[in-house]
Amino acid sequence: MNESLKYIYELYPDAKCELTYHNLFELLIAVTLSAQTTDKKVNEATKILFEKYDSPAKLASANIDDVKKIIKPIGMVNNKSKNIIEIAKIIHDTYNDEVPNDKELLTKLPGVGNKTANVVLAEGFKIPELPVDTHINRIAKRLKIAKIDDDVLAVERKLKKQIEPEMYIQMHHSLIYFGRYKCKAISPECDDCKLKNKCQKNYK
Repeated sequence: MNESLKYIYELYPDAKCELTYHNLFELLIAVTLSAQTTDKKVNEATKILFEKYDSPAKLASANIDDVKKIIKPIGMVNNKSKNIIEIAKIIHDTYNDEVPNDKELLTKLPGVGNKTANVVLAEGFKIPELPVDTHINRIAKRLKIAKIDDDVLAVERKLKKQIEPEMYIQMHHSLIYFGRYKCKAISPECDDCKLKNKCQKNYK
């Protein structure tokens, strides 16, 4: 691991997933809902959602307008409500209420892309994956680990070359904390950061 990444790990060695979930199905739904919003907003919405629809079967048969009302604060409600109900139907009907631990199968679910699948595999199944969200994408480019015009798959590949596989999951969390609480998109806290001389801080 390079020195920049070691520094980030040392800042946040105990970073962890901040989404609230009680099982793999709830994790899958929470991560799907987390696109372009905050974990805090997702947790507020899923607290209500999971209390009312506490199984794939119940969510599969949910009234879409009720689901929209519950998840309204997180945005993109039309697509997200449709996707999570359809995910619930597939998990219930096809996989007997079990979330598959296979990336190809996960990414066939509506609204589930590479990042969401990787989060489920890493967080839920402890399979070494390195999901790249907006925070990690920004940090990799600010620290010149990746090029500004790299897509997230390229960023993921380049980060994996710098990090040992057994550290993928923890570094995913440490990098998110660094991006969320220190190397923020707007008003990053650069003054006491040891990486400030290596950083393209203007990249958001």
